[in-house]
Amino acid sequence: MSTIRARALEHIKQHFQTATNPALRSKVLLTQDSITTLEVDAIVNAANNSLLGGGGVDGAIHRAAGSGLLNECRSLEGCATGDAKITKGYRLPAKHVIHTVGPIAPPEQPKMLESCYRRCMEVLVENQLRSIAFPCVSTGVYGYNKERAANVALSTVRQFLERHPEQVGQVVFCLFNTEDIAIYNEILPLYFE
Repeated sequence: MSTIRARALEHIKQHFQTATNPALRSKVLLTQDSITTLEVDAIVNAANNSLLGGGGVDGAIHRAAGSGLLNECRSLEGCATGDAKITKGYRLPAKHVIHTVGPIAPPEQPKMLESCYRRCMEVLVENQLRSIAFPCVSTGVYGYNKERAANVALSTVRQFLERHPEQVGQVVFCLFNTEDIAIYNEILPLYFE
């Protein structure tokens, strides 16, 4: 057994009574497609506190959505770390963008990262939307360990889906590089199959 797999199983033991939940597996997908091309109800933007655009996925989303997104983000007056706010999708195929601000590491703050994923799912349901796509929050320039972040993401989404199975139709994780792909391919089945 790989060490990534062993650490994921330990994380699962700490957070769940049963090892897997296969009933939810059909709701969770992995893709290497750009998040800016996905036709879902909402994509998640791993934003900075200002919500006014930046580098990485934040910049890509702002460029693809156009100036309307920036104008609406100005009216939101920023976002606290761990929270989430919603805007229209503008020129994106997605109807909405849910902006969340992840924690900067070090130090890693798993509860704050968990809050990002949970708040995005809550905002999705509050707005009666059913499909969402996530990038890997906080693992780029914010420096969060990719493996630990993946465990937080998958456990938080699983917990939410277990509590709201009828309200969410699909959760997509957009994976940007080979390391993310390898991690999610190895541990996703431990959470959902």
